[in-house]
Amino acid sequence: MQIGTLKGNMKPVKKKKTEEPELEPLCCCEYIDRNGEKNHVAACLCDCQDLDEGCDRWLTCKSLRPETCERITDTISDRLRIPWLRGAKKVNISIVPPLVLLPVFLHVASWHFLLGVVILTSLPMLALWYYYLTHRRKEQTLFFLSLGLFSLGYMYYVFLREVVPQGRVGPAQLALLTCGLFLILFALYRAKKNPGYLNNPACNDKSPSSSQIECPVKKGQEKTKGFPSTDTSGSLNNRTLKDDVRSSSRVGLDSPAKAKEDWCAKCQLVRPARAWHCRICGICVRRMDHHCVWINSCVGESNHQAFILALSVFLLTSVYGISLTLSTICGDRSLFTALFYCPGVYANYSSALAFTCVWYSVIITAGMAYIFLIQLINISYNVTEREVQQALRQKTGRRLLCGLIVDTGQYNRGFLRNWVQFSTLGTRTVHNPAEDIV
Repeated sequence: MQIGTLKGNMKPVKKKKTEEPELEPLCCCEYIDRNGEKNHVAACLCDCQDLDEGCDRWLTCKSLRPETCERITDTISDRLRIPWLRGAKKVNISIVPPLVLLPVFLHVASWHFLLGVVILTSLPMLALWYYYLTHRRKEQTLFFLSLGLFSLGYMYYVFLREVVPQGRVGPAQLALLTCGLFLILFALYRAKKNPGYLNNPACNDKSPSSSQIECPVKKGQEKTKGFPSTDTSGSLNNRTLKDDVRSSSRVGLDSPAKAKEDWCAKCQLVRPARAWHCRICGICVRRMDHHCVWINSCVGESNHQAFILALSVFLLTSVYGISLTLSTICGDRSLFTALFYCPGVYANYSSALAFTCVWYSVIITAGMAYIFLIQLINISYNVTEREVQQALRQKTGRRLLCGLIVDTGQYNRGFLRNWVQFSTLGTRTVHNPAEDIV
């Protein structure tokens, strides 16, 4: 009894926490680099052996090793920062080239007709080269989003500075063009939202056993690990819970081969019909159409309508701005004729710059019009771009107009019903049972 009384009176001794040294607050120009050390913005060009080696090899006409170029790029992207409160903020290096190169190229192209032809022809080629370079590496980039947004702003700036002062654009026309620009930005904002990411059902379960599963997040890279439990009777291991999730989501799957095809090993879930894993975003997307570099996000069930809205508003606004500019600098000719023949336009630098920006806008508008046409065809046949590419690789489905139109026949219900279904994307919680079987 005395021993029990002593045990009852004994209080657990609280362990003194070891006081960790507090880090000094960072000033606006200081930051913690990738090595975990404090650095300063002013020292961005100091202590860079890879850059020195690259310059030496370049001066001696020697080629750089690929790993050296990657280290130089990583170092530049880590040190490219702007002063900010409580530490300098990192700037994505991919947004810088459009901000610098686009005005330079357009101004040089306005010097002479031949320079304009060379530069305006090379710009799409450079953009395609950069697209295939990043697409092959499966990397996210803000280059095209920065290029698109800066192109909108810069074209509007040139219009206000070079076209409006000539007095042929009325206040109502300028207000309509400005409203179109803001509608484009609003539609892009809507299209940048969640395209319909799929989350692991085990991550949504708040039971203690579910905390033992490593749940992939949006990027597919960071994982949250749970604490191991000592109660073996009430806990579930990873394999058991994965099997439960797999079996509970396997509704409507007929064969083991199909179940294996729909199981995403990276996201640890069974994909519903028409969902796919984006290797760039690192997560599965419901009814994934494609990964669009212009919005740096996937186009899926939840943002497909906003993506179509952004394309349509952009095309209308761009065509309207081009027509206003051509009618101002070449008012005595029709729009189509002025686009190819406008004598005396290079005699004045202001009109030459406006004419060069018109042709740049025409090139971008033509590319967006092609994407918009493909989207309209796919919606009319109720197919996604991923399904089209898969059908072309496997040589399945019905192809028309040299592969421009691809009809898989799996989800096609007719023109009107396909558009009605597209208009209700993201609003229905219960999906058609026929689409749950892939």
